[in-house]
This record gives sequence, C-alpha cells and structure tokens, in this order.
Amino acid sequence: MHIIRLLVISGLMAAGMVGSAWGKEFRVGVLYWSGNIPGQVAMSKGLEAEARRVNADAVAKARPTVKLLIRTAGDGNRGIENQIRQMKELIQDKVDLLIVQPTDNAALAEPLRMANQAGIPVVAYDQYISGGTLAAYRTSDNYQAGYLDGEYVASRFPKEKQLRIVLVEYPHVSSTVERVNGFLEALEQAGQKYRVLKSYTAVEPVGGAKAGADLLKDFPARGSIDVVFTVNDGGGLAVVDKLAKADRNEIMVATIDGDPASVKNIRAGRLTVIDSAQFCGPLGAEAFRAAYALLNKEKVPYHALVPVFPITKETLKHYPGWMGPIPAAFAKPWKSPVPQWRGAMRIVKP
Repeated sequence: MHIIRLLVISGLMAAGMVGSAWGKEFRVGVLYWSGNIPGQVAMSKGLEAEARRVNADAVAKARPTVKLLIRTAGDGNRGIENQIRQMKELIQDKVDLLIVQPTDNAALAEPLRMANQAGIPVVAYDQYISGGTLAAYRTSDNYQAGYLDGEYVASRFPKEKQLRIVLVEYPHVSSTVERVNGFLEALEQAGQKYRVLKSYTAVEPVGGAKAGADLLKDFPARGSIDVVFTVNDGGGLAVVDKLAKADRNEIMVATIDGDPASVKNIRAGRLTVIDSAQFCGPLGAEAFRAAYALLNKEKVPYHALVPVFPITKETLKHYPGWMGPIPAAFAKPWKSPVPQWRGAMRIVKP
C-alpha cells in the first residue's frame, strides 16, 4: 500500500500537480503567444515535456519541483492585449518566474519592468522584449534561417539575373525581422541581383490567405514574380495554397519554420523549394532548462540561439522533424560560404 501511494504521489509531482515533499515547489507563469500557429504549439509541447522530465528528476533527487501556470494570448491585436493583461495578472499573483513567448516586442515593455520591480525573473523565448531587463533569452537562429533560404535561392539562379522578389513579412517581432535581414544579406553576399517588388504582412493562416489573394491581384501575369519569401509557415502555407490553386507554379517559394505541411510541399515539388526549420521542441525545452537553472540560482548564458535546419529535396533524409533530435553535421549540397551545416547551439552573450 505504501509503495502504491508513493508511486501515485511521484506521478503527480512529475506532472507539476503537487509540490515536492523534500523541497520547494516553484510557481512558474508561462505565457504562450498562439494556439493556432503549429510551430508555436510544438514549442509549447517541448517546454512542457521538459518540465515533466525535470520534475520527475527533481523527485528522484529531492530537488524543488515546478508548477506551470499556463496562459495563451491568441493572435492579432487582441492577442497582444490579452498577453499584457495575463502577464500583469501573473506578476500580481507573485509567481517565482515568468517564461514568455512575446506577441509583440514592444508591447510587453511595461509588464516586464513591473516584473523587474517585483523581483520576478523573466525568460523570453522565440521573441525578444524591448524595454526592461530579461534574465535569459532563447530563440532559434533566425538570421541563420533567412540566410540559409537566401543562399539556396541564389544557387538556383544565374548571377546576372535580377530576381523579382515578393516578401511576406511581419515587422512586429524580432525573429521575423532577423529572417528577412538574413535572406536579403545572403543574396547580396552571393552577388545575386534582386529587386523587392512588394511586401505583405502575414504570420498566421488568415493573414496568409489575404496576402496570397492580394499578391495574385497585384501580380496577375505569369512570370511576373521569381521568388516569394515568407517569414513563417503560419502565414506562408496559406500563401502557397493560393498560388498553387491559381496555377502559379512558376514561382519559387522560400520559407521558414518546418511545418509538416510545408515539408510535404517540398517533397511533392509544390512551389516551396526550401524551408529553414526550427527545432521547436528543443527550443521550448531549452527555455525551460534556463528557467529552472535560474530558479536554483545557477548561472546560465543570457542569450543563446538554437540552430535551424535547411530542408530541401536534397536534405530531407537528414531532417528529423520539429521535435528533434538535432542531427549530425553534413555538407550542404549547394554553394555556400559555410559549406557544412552544424547543429550546435550558439552562445551570443554569456
């Protein structure tokens, strides 16, 4: 009877449902952005899986466990407003630490400063928060993601051709801005001429569908666009669907995230030629690991980047999917100033 009771209690503790009998239970507020963007959902699964693993290990080693207090903001302007309110509520609830996936870089500046004043550490992941002080920041190597797309696109065209490019971007968060910068700088460093015809804004399916429809209206003639670069699959997949249904298969699409539907498009030769995939599960897990170390007064790097993976028809065999594990190094099958892809996390600031 005592053995059975111990097993039940251990299971509850591993799930973050009860505190450790041997030590403190930390209360951690977790603020997610979207429940509709598949890559972000995968990040949340990675974070929560790591929390369960850490709790199980904490029980075995008589260390503090963690209870997650989870909030999801939602998309668009309402999501931004929701997250501001949710973050303030968790600060008022006096949680021990906050893990935040920001909906907007600037909008959370005020609640971040409130957390600083309350002595509550804040770990941001996926996006940065401008204003206030973060305890740690974890994100994918977003510049690398854009750069990989750009160098691959450049390898597919003669240098003397001026590429006619359309951007589907999202200037409200740091990650998507860095992706555009990486993409364009890779073209420039490759000596590839290009001209940006127009930019549209989209980061989720509804916005992507509108961007795709507007793009077709603005550029109805076949052959008027060479490349469409979308900053994520959340909006980019809807753009690809619109283009495919309009039989605009002459357009080459480069994107970022690694959504399984986008991988399927690459495999089928359906417009998309490269998708620089995030390791969403490992990113969420890394954010939680940093948070748990901070709670235990351990030193962690302030800013670290999780690598991204260039999915093309040539590299599909190496790609394990969003949840990882991160694969071994391999030689890129296209011309690149960095001929080998390596899956190492990069420390930007210790």
